[in-house]
Amino acid sequence: MENTNLDTDLDRRIAQRLKALRLERGWSLDELAGVAGVSRATLSRLENAEVSPTAAVLGKLCAAHGLTMSRLMMMVEDDFAPLVPEHAQAVWVDDSAGFRRRSVSPPAQQLAGEVLACELAPGARIAYEQSPRPGLEHHLLMLEGELRITVDGQTYDLAPGDCLRYQLFGASLFVTPPHRGARYLLFIV
Repeated sequence: MENTNLDTDLDRRIAQRLKALRLERGWSLDELAGVAGVSRATLSRLENAEVSPTAAVLGKLCAAHGLTMSRLMMMVEDDFAPLVPEHAQAVWVDDSAGFRRRSVSPPAQQLAGEVLACELAPGARIAYEQSPRPGLEHHLLMLEGELRITVDGQTYDLAPGDCLRYQLFGASLFVTPPHRGARYLLFIV
């Protein structure tokens, strides 16, 4: 449920922000554990920057706080700039799930949307139990590979060039076949 290769400044800032979010709500570790479905021990290790969260754990914590993962990342990343050169785009990796997420156009207070460039390794499976915000609008454009997505109980098989548009109200599941990964852009509004 966690990555032990914590070695980036971004990981430390995520840990600090997760702790601040919990404290802002007045939640104990036990209370957050109950709301998010993540063990108290894992939460403690995350907040103390001993480990980095996996995509699944970060998804649960974001849902508990009513945030998208990208919104959380915005809280720990640099301020809004009109031009975001590729070398300046924050990258978050969950090696255990085979997931790489690059914030191409990060969220900002003045902008309604954001864009993520995502890669899933062959045989990846990432499940999110709930939407961080009910009705969150997604536009997923497949660039390469194969991807099966289940959104609110409906399953879609995507190939390069396909675009899946949806509003997320419940659970979602991203799965790649064992022989092929996926690369896609995700536009969130």
